Amino acid sequence: MSELRLKPGTGWQEAYSACVTLAPEAFHDDRVLNHWGGMWQRDGRPTLDVSPLDRTAIAGPPRLDRAAAARAVRGALDQHREWRHTPLAERKARVSAVLDALTEHRDLLSLLLVWEIGKPWRLATADVDRCIEGVRWYVQEIDRMLAGRAPLPGPVSNIASWNYPMSVLMHAMLVQILAGNAAIAKTPTDGGVSCLTLACALAVREGLPITLVSGSGAELSPALVRGHELGCVSFVGGRDTGAQIAMSLADLGRAHILEQEGLNCWGVWDYDDWQTLGRQIRATFDYAKQRCTAYPRFVVQRRLFHDFLAAYLPAISSVRFGHPLAVESPDDPLPDLDFGPLINDAKAKELADQVEDAINKGGVPLYRGSLADGRFLPGQDTSAYFAPVAVLAPPRSSPLFHAEPFGPVDTIVVVDTEAELLAAMNASNGALVATISCGDEATAARLAAEVRAFKVGVNRPRSRGDREELFGGLGASWRGAFVGGELLVRAVTQGPEGERLPGNFPGYTLQP
Repeated sequence: MSELRLKPGTGWQEAYSACVTLAPEAFHDDRVLNHWGGMWQRDGRPTLDVSPLDRTAIAGPPRLDRAAAARAVRGALDQHREWRHTPLAERKARVSAVLDALTEHRDLLSLLLVWEIGKPWRLATADVDRCIEGVRWYVQEIDRMLAGRAPLPGPVSNIASWNYPMSVLMHAMLVQILAGNAAIAKTPTDGGVSCLTLACALAVREGLPITLVSGSGAELSPALVRGHELGCVSFVGGRDTGAQIAMSLADLGRAHILEQEGLNCWGVWDYDDWQTLGRQIRATFDYAKQRCTAYPRFVVQRRLFHDFLAAYLPAISSVRFGHPLAVESPDDPLPDLDFGPLINDAKAKELADQVEDAINKGGVPLYRGSLADGRFLPGQDTSAYFAPVAVLAPPRSSPLFHAEPFGPVDTIVVVDTEAELLAAMNASNGALVATISCGDEATAARLAAEVRAFKVGVNRPRSRGDREELFGGLGASWRGAFVGGELLVRAVTQGPEGERLPGNFPGYTLQP
């Protein structure tokens, strides 16, 4: 292979300059802006960040203080009180215009995702496309979903992780607005500020009631979680932060959607279609498993372990990773990689430390990839990259045993009985998704019914899903209303008095 180079036209400065040209109200030469009170605000403490691709300096979030965040939330309430009376036909027309604008600038939004959060081009464009296509479906279906329902009494506050700025965060905001609410978004601290700002700028131009603010969670939480003006709090992230938000909301009786992590497990029992499983294992490494529905744990029947290993090792060794914008020739298409960097070098170091700790305490290093196998530019910084790793029998004292690593690290547990299989698959007290690979339908159905995950696939992976597909979590992986399809609209609107929404609430759990 000849020496790699950055594909012409894909540099950070070119991407940011395109943002300044396209949306000068939101992007200045030296910083991005917040949006609140119906105006783009050059406020907050501007910060520089570095791209996980190669530590190129990129725009960071302009951090507000607590007082400014409170003013922003009050401004969102003013917008909400006006927007909730906007006729549905007009709301649909304005949201549709935003979707057309996002479609027109899809490649720029995708390129920003590559630089800011390290997504390979295929996955970055998929994130943008899923947002656009998903919300178009809601525009078509919203009339029936809103029958007999009304907007919330206040705006929806959205606090989401960095990994899906478009298909999760922007998608949710547009549906919330379509349903008659104003929407507030906290820019994810770890990445995605320019992509989200550009998407919001295109939406604000069409008159959508969006508030976009940046800052630390501790500083902004009083306004974005406990602010009396809010109608709902929507959170996507880890269990620790989600639990803190749940405690903050406990005495308020406020609508909430708190999606938290769980250890999603893949069980293998009485199974023999190893060629299919090998393809599925390879696919689990998309975006370095930095997603809420990743599968970092395989639980395998002991008598099948040799067959599993024969499928697993070729799959993990075939994973392709590296710089998402590196090509051999200027005319080459961008590489089709499974993943690029992790979100930052601190995460890569944390994972390395966890792997070493697990091995030192008795875990077996079943597979250890090398950065030498990646595709990189000559001399580039690779501190945020992490090659795939698999650890057999992680010790119970290791974080890898009971928590999601959020990186390309698999743990494998071998079991002898169905009871052991289920205990291992339920190690984290609830998950979002799970899968059972099993050749017997009756056995698979019986095992799947005992797995504490919201979605359990049989011989296929499950994911968040789009359009009418529902999404939630069992146990400690979810608090509040479930979402997806009609449930997302119900979660951000008011229905009949005494309505019990499907979800995990302090007083009840109701499955859809």
